[in-house]
Amino acid sequence: MSKRILVIDDEDGIRELIKIVLQASAGWEVLTAASGGEGLIAAEAEQPDAVLLDMRMPDLDGQATLGQLQANGATRRIPTILLTAAENPDPQQPLSDLEVAGVITKPFEAIRLAEQIREILHW
Repeated sequence: MSKRILVIDDEDGIRELIKIVLQASAGWEVLTAASGGEGLIAAEAEQPDAVLLDMRMPDLDGQATLGQLQANGATRRIPTILLTAAENPDPQQPLSDLEVAGVITKPFEAIRLAEQIREILHW
């Protein structure tokens, strides 16, 4: 069975790039959301195998979205991988303190993205 990944990122180009790369290189179904709020709805409704979550988004940022994913019984067990342009987007809370499966730093190598996700999630 094919894996289903939800990409939550406010940048259209990044979402489309990730979708094309993961579909072509891994054969995964890729769902997308343009905001944290949209992502929360999609995660609950679609129950993906994993979430790729951008940390820097307007309105509901990645950390707030992650908190709501983890607080919801329907989504708390979905592994989340952070996409971040900074090694530590919030100096007040180290990434190691967040309950995430892993972190992929932007800019990422598109050709290696599926491999990185497989390594992080042990697929």
